[in-house]
Amino acid sequence: MKFDMGAQTLSTLQSKSRGSSDDLGALIRQLVLAAEPLEGKFNGSGKAAFDSFKARSDEISQSLHSALSSILGGQSGMDSAFGTGDQEQGDNARTQMGAANFDAARFSGR
Repeated sequence: MKFDMGAQTLSTLQSKSRGSSDDLGALIRQLVLAAEPLEGKFNGSGKAAFDSFKARSDEISQSLHSALSSILGGQSGMDSAFGTGDQEQGDNARTQMGAANFDAARFSGR
């Protein structure tokens, strides 16, 4: 099995995820602002649900932000691990090549 990933793949993923996190927070704030004209228009259980949504919007935003921050942390850890693994693989290859006796592998017709 071959696993081939570009050196910048995880960095690019982190950058895009960070942007998505910021966008999601902004969209939630816009949703709350867009719902303001509806305040006072509901009665009964509709009013209770609307009031609960409005009161919990900050909590919802924080929960989503926290979840996306955890994802970003995982992506950062993967990026670090892949970078370290790539470096170690190169170091190991150079060490093995330095220890190899290439002269013994020469095929001469003598």
